[in-house]
Amino acid sequence: MSKKFDTRSAKDILSTVMPASEMIIQDLMPTGICILAGPQKIGKSYLALDIGVSVALGRPVLDRETLQRECLYLALEDNYRRIQDRLFQMNVEETDLIHFAIIADKLGGGLEKQIEVFTIEHPNLGLVIIDVMQLVRQKTVSNYSSEYNELAELRKLADRLGISILMVMHTKKSRDRDQLNNIYGGGGFVASADAIYVLDQERRGDENCILLCTGREIENVEITLHLDSESMRWLVVNDPATKNSKKSQLLAAVYVYIRDKKHFEGSATKLIEELKSVCSYKFYVNRVTRDLSEEEHKLADNGIFFSTSRDHNGRIIVLHYYENGTHDVPAVTKKTFNRPKLAI
Repeated sequence: MSKKFDTRSAKDILSTVMPASEMIIQDLMPTGICILAGPQKIGKSYLALDIGVSVALGRPVLDRETLQRECLYLALEDNYRRIQDRLFQMNVEETDLIHFAIIADKLGGGLEKQIEVFTIEHPNLGLVIIDVMQLVRQKTVSNYSSEYNELAELRKLADRLGISILMVMHTKKSRDRDQLNNIYGGGGFVASADAIYVLDQERRGDENCILLCTGREIENVEITLHLDSESMRWLVVNDPATKNSKKSQLLAAVYVYIRDKKHFEGSATKLIEELKSVCSYKFYVNRVTRDLSEEEHKLADNGIFFSTSRDHNGRIIVLHYYENGTHDVPAVTKKTFNRPKLAI
């Protein structure tokens, strides 16, 4: 005879304070099963490695704060020389908080036990990255049911240990309008995942990529990214979910800085360096001028004149703080100056 249902009433549930899901990456990566998918050679491994290193160091990634935890990275397509090359390319500082393995058991064939044993040895483990997922699968022929069941024990392990497991996967060459349908062999995997990230381009060779983020525990958002060729880190070009908060950080930093300095003329790179004296938040060169332009009226409302010009070195940003009208605004900028409604 089957056991009776173990139930709770709506009244009981509504009157209970439930703990919020812990986020490894602010508003983006919850504990549980996560998928990072994309076409071959697009830069998935650089993004996965940046996520792993950032979590280990407790630094922001994709312009979002991280919960500092140890990371286990299963780099199953790589060798240690290639891993070393990537770490050097990304200028990663030496740390004992991210660990690499290039061989692992299969799903249902020892992998879950390996992760559990590693957690016992490293109780602060918060993130496991499997790159790529296909290399830990035992079955080559899949269907929705088998894929879903294939992840059952791994999912239970992630929930029990309170960790995120990020599975790196490929997408199909054929394109479906629904990006989730493009994940290779992924119907059951997609259904199992708490969060899914699909990195893609409109056309091969495009300067920017789109990272589609969706899942049970996060809001749907499409983040525009650019792979910086020097640091080999994916930089955020546009993130609708955090756009306003980023601009607020920039405006606050500019106000504190210019109120003391009174005047600034120089490149976006120079301004970012100057803002480090008043703010630890990281700003990006390719966004500063645009964000200041879009918020010019708010700058004016706070007594800050903003304009741009060009010289032989490129675009120049001009910022000027005033308190007593327009007489102290430099002559070079007076012709485009409009007195604000309110000066603080």
